[in-house]
Amino acid sequence: MNDRIRVVVADDQNISRGFFEMYVRAAIRYQLLAGLRTASDAITYVDEHETDLLILDVMMPDGVDGLTAAGEIKRKHPEIRIILTTSTSETSWEEKARKIGVESFWYKEYDEHSLIDIMDRTMAGESVYPEDAPKVSFGNVTRADMTERELDVLRELTGSLTNEEIAEKLSISPNTVKRHIQNMMEKTGYESRLDLAMNAKALGLVVSEEDRTRGSSSNG
Repeated sequence: MNDRIRVVVADDQNISRGFFEMYVRAAIRYQLLAGLRTASDAITYVDEHETDLLILDVMMPDGVDGLTAAGEIKRKHPEIRIILTTSTSETSWEEKARKIGVESFWYKEYDEHSLIDIMDRTMAGESVYPEDAPKVSFGNVTRADMTERELDVLRELTGSLTNEEIAEKLSISPNTVKRHIQNMMEKTGYESRLDLAMNAKALGLVVSEEDRTRGSSSNG
C-alpha cells in the first residue's frame, strides 16, 4: 500500500521547478505526481488526480496567477493543502493567501526554513507564514525602513501609473503621492521616480496587481 503524500509542483521557472521536484523525490514520505509549468495546468491536474499537497508559484506566465489558481482549487478541493511560493519579497500576497485559505507561504530567496520543513509542518496541520518581512536592500535602506504606505505607492509606481492615478487608486491626494515619492528618493538615494520603479521591479520588492495577474515578472 502506498501511503506517501502525493505532491504536485507548479512553477514556470525550470530551475525552481527542478529544485522542488528534486526535494520531493528525495523525501521518503512524499511522492511527486507531476511538475507543471502553469497554474492552469495545476487546476486541471488536481481535478483529475487525487492530490494531497500542491506547491504553487505566485507569478505565472499564462494569465492565471498562483493566487487566483489557489482560490479556485480551494473552492473545489478544500482538502488539498497548498504552499504558495515566490522569489519576490512582495508581502501583500500573504494576506490574500490567508483569505483564500492557503495553508502556507514560502519565500524562495529569503525564508530561513527549508522547503521540506514547510512541507512537513503543513502536512502536520500547521499553517506556516513568515514571522517577518523579507530583508531586502533597496538603495541606501532596506525594505524594513519603508512604511506600508510608501510600499503601497511604490507598488503602483512599478505599474507605470501617474501620481493622479496612484492617488485615485489609494484614495489619497496627488500631493500626498508626490510627498511619498520624494521621501522614498531621499531615503534610498535614487534620483527619480523611474529609478525607484525600475529598481523596485528588478529586486521584486513589490509587484503591482497588473503585473501579478499578467504574469509579466521574471522573478516568479
